[in-house]
Amino acid sequence: MNELKVYSIDGITPVVDPSAYVHPSAVLIGDVIVGPDCYVGPAACLRGDFGRLVLMRGANVQDTCVMHGFPDGETVVEENGHIGHGAVLHGCRVGYNAMVGMNAVVMDNVVIGKEAIVAASAFVKAGTVIADRMLVAGVPAKVVRELSQQEIDWKSEGTALYQALTRRSLSTMQAVKPLQTVEPNRKRIEMPGVVPLVTLKAKQNN
Repeated sequence: MNELKVYSIDGITPVVDPSAYVHPSAVLIGDVIVGPDCYVGPAACLRGDFGRLVLMRGANVQDTCVMHGFPDGETVVEENGHIGHGAVLHGCRVGYNAMVGMNAVVMDNVVIGKEAIVAASAFVKAGTVIADRMLVAGVPAKVVRELSQQEIDWKSEGTALYQALTRRSLSTMQAVKPLQTVEPNRKRIEMPGVVPLVTLKAKQNN
């Protein structure tokens, strides 16, 4: 595995629990704390050069996400928090088992409640407080409705997949040279039963 891109600043060094996985292309700077069983994806940037950044147990921050915040503040993803591809978190708090969708932006002093979901590409303006188990969407983001138990279960299953990916990455991912041709009977990654929520709902409605 390639060496991690981890940098101290002002004598403060990031902390990464041994059970967490941080992709070598991710960047961690300064006051960053990555807890147990966390996943930090390729090209994610966690810049703890102003405020503290914390990932609690089992959280994931996926590829190209950005975390940053103001001095004397904290940007926190609580246990089992799930941050989708390309999201930006700035000086906010993402609650237990909550999800921030792909390319969403969550601004300063936002509090996202337990098991809430911020939809993809939403913009959550500074100071917003989102109640538990709510779906918010739009620009600026507004509460759409309460989440169903099916939706929360689907989210939890997705987070469990990323926790499994943490273990898979620690045990099997390695830097290699690409093949020049596709080998015969090339195998696929097998993840039976893993489908988008829209597909799951469509199957149930048929």
